[in-house]
Order: sequence, then structure tokens, then C-alpha cells
Amino acid sequence: MTPQEYDILDELYFICTFEQLLKNLTMDDLELRNHLEQLFRKGWLKVFYKGTEDEVESGEISKGQFENYHFLATKAGLKAHNTL
Repeated sequence: MTPQEYDILDELYFICTFEQLLKNLTMDDLELRNHLEQLFRKGWLKVFYKGTEDEVESGEISKGQFENYHFLATKAGLKAHNTL
């Protein structure tokens, strides 16, 4: 796990928007998008459509739409985060 992934997962114990993550982390927009995508691919975070409880499926995630998503660490992500 990279230090950036650790910092992101640290923010995702509770559901967060992309804007909240940008505000709370010291990453630029593109860097955050790339790390979120990698965490999603690893199964370490869930992605929900904003304003719903509907999860985004693995093939549907789009970096261009991150402003329309909410993010939350998965059990596997929290376990990886807490083992460091």
C-alpha cells in the first residue's frame, strides 16, 4: 500500500464525496482520481452513485464522473489499512 492509498483509506471510514477528499488530502485532482481507481480495482473501496445507495459496478467506473460518486472503504480496504 502506498502512502497516498493509506491517506485516502484513512478518510474513507465514513462515506465521502470526491470534493471532500480533494479538500482533506494533499493531492491534485488527477492524482486522486488515479489512486481512487486503483483502490477500486483492488477491491479496497466501494463507489456509489451520488444521492443513492446504488453501487457502481467495476466496469462502469469513470474517472471523468468522480464528482458524481461517493466513496467508502470496504472491509478488505480497512483491514489492509489497519495492518500497517
